[in-house]
Amino acid sequence: MIIHKLKVYPSKVKLPKKKQLAWKLAELASDNAKLNNDSVEMVINRIIDNAAVAIASLNRKAVITSREMAMKHPRKKGATLFGVNSKQTFDCEWAAWSNGTAVRELDFHDTFLAADYSHPGDNIPALIAVGQQKKISGLNLIKGIITAYEVQVNLVKGICLHKHKVDHIAHLGPSVAAGLGTMLGLNIETIYQAIQQALHITISTRQSRKGEISSWKAFAPAHAGKLGIEAVDRAMRGEGAPSPIYEGEDSVVARILDGKKAVYKIPLPKKKEEKKAILETYTKEYSAEYQAQALIDLAKKLYRKIKNLNDIKKIDIYTSHHTHNVIGTGANDPQKMDPNASRETLDHSIMYIFAVALEDADWHHIKSYSKSRAKRKSTLKIWRSIKTHEDKKWTKRYHDPNPKNKAFGAKVIITLKNNKKVVEEQGLADAHPFGSRPFKRLNYIKKFLTLTRGVITKKESNRFLKVVQNLKKLKSNQLNKLNIVINKKNIKKNNKLGIF
Repeated sequence: MIIHKLKVYPSKVKLPKKKQLAWKLAELASDNAKLNNDSVEMVINRIIDNAAVAIASLNRKAVITSREMAMKHPRKKGATLFGVNSKQTFDCEWAAWSNGTAVRELDFHDTFLAADYSHPGDNIPALIAVGQQKKISGLNLIKGIITAYEVQVNLVKGICLHKHKVDHIAHLGPSVAAGLGTMLGLNIETIYQAIQQALHITISTRQSRKGEISSWKAFAPAHAGKLGIEAVDRAMRGEGAPSPIYEGEDSVVARILDGKKAVYKIPLPKKKEEKKAILETYTKEYSAEYQAQALIDLAKKLYRKIKNLNDIKKIDIYTSHHTHNVIGTGANDPQKMDPNASRETLDHSIMYIFAVALEDADWHHIKSYSKSRAKRKSTLKIWRSIKTHEDKKWTKRYHDPNPKNKAFGAKVIITLKNNKKVVEEQGLADAHPFGSRPFKRLNYIKKFLTLTRGVITKKESNRFLKVVQNLKKLKSNQLNKLNIVINKKNIKKNNKLGIF
């Protein structure tokens, strides 16, 4: 790896393209390096993972809305929509919008945490949609996804967005554009312009993940994917972009992030170096914010240590700055303690999540968020006894550049009514690549089978799993086989009409 140093330059200094971050990312995207076999297999795992959570969310309101919007944009030989007959195809940007919303809705696919947050699996719907419409081979789709992960993961390592209350989809727009550039075999100049456009138009605030969190949390990454596709389309037609988008005097960095004195260090692979960033990412075993994964495992273990949960006086969770301030009491969001809060809010409340996991010694993507579950008196009692605290030790581990040392857990101290203390800590989720039982192909398949059971037929399930595991050999007209169809009568509709 090399380290690219990013800083702001005044307009009078004409920074050569080849020294700009967007150009470096475009070079990365056009570099036809040897494929890493483990990266290829992980792409397949993540397509399975995305499909699982998308199918499980098909009849949730946000997904219904996105699907009906997309269905107003039919296109012969276009892209498919999850759940819909594969003979019906649509404009790829709208398919990316709908499928991306389905993937994101349950907050249950992959994650990467470093200087900022990300769900790199959000790249996949946009690339598959364009791949279907442009008749791309399975191998070229794999190459594009590997690039998209490489770009997003390394941007997340180097540039913090949330400090400035900028939503993490600002790293997703450029990664989608770069991934599409690889997949379509575009030249460096075109990819460079597309990356700059994609960044410029995907800047939004973190209010989408603050306070009363709405369904926009599911729509936001899909919107970035759609905008990324449109940016590439314009660049392919010869259109330019605001430039230099990262280093300019009035650029994103200068005016929105750390300002004119900012210095960021972005790790990037060398020319012809295998792209392996996807192997540093991790999926979720539980449908909750990733920083809650280890704490759910921890709560399940503490359940066995405490004979009577009624004996609990208070619970203190010592964790990283991120966990405390984003999903803990440090966020100062009263909604995170409200039993009437939306599902989107509750899955960003470690207090709620830990209380339910401690009581049930389990976690379910639907039952754990039901209104009746949130209003249970015993749950409310535990929930309101929980307070989080930043511990600099955990913050340091969260930011450790060595993937094997990085941790997203906490130390939990449960004080009982007799003032006895039960103490336990855990750094990584059990399913993390360096956890006690890392997710393998069989785990991804099991997750898929669990989430799609009763929604798709066994025949359709077997067909999809066979096709996706043969992805590398799929020909240029076969990507539509990655779609999953359910019975038309089982797809719900929204009676409210929009503009389309």
